[in-house]
Amino acid sequence: MPIYEFYCPDNNKLYSFLARTLAYRDKVPVCPDGDGLRMERRVSPFAVIGKAKEETADDPFAGIDESKMESFMADMEREMGGMDEENPDPRQLGHFMRKMTDMMGDKTPPELREMVRRLEAGEDPEKLEEQFGGMDEGEAGDALFSQMLKRAKAARKEPLRDPKLYEMRDFVKE
Repeated sequence: MPIYEFYCPDNNKLYSFLARTLAYRDKVPVCPDGDGLRMERRVSPFAVIGKAKEETADDPFAGIDESKMESFMADMEREMGGMDEENPDPRQLGHFMRKMTDMMGDKTPPELREMVRRLEAGEDPEKLEEQFGGMDEGEAGDALFSQMLKRAKAARKEPLRDPKLYEMRDFVKE
């Protein structure tokens, strides 16, 4: 009995369906969260038994509990949902970065702390970028800022997994 996975791009969730017969192999179920939501078949990832961790001294996220980080990133995903990526509100971006730097604690460079403080005060992010250097120049604060944004965006794109196993027959319209 295969288990098929389907992704709903409308709510960014993955669902697992148990098919008790191979007759369902080419069927697409309706989304458990609503009839009008789209569903796409996904290839399931392989299960991993152990985790190989490579922590480096320059990784600002080294040593942070994985489950705490996942929960934090889920919170950030919700907060970033309303952020305009092309023209972000400096205060909203500062608030977001404050949470990231608070999580990192002592690993946050002073330049980045200053940038966060000024974003929270409403200063223009582009002017701050000019003052503190280009995002791709590899300076300590900039590299950290860039890494934080990459992690946040990756978390935002990562779909949520519905923990329930659904019966395929209950969600396929004949």
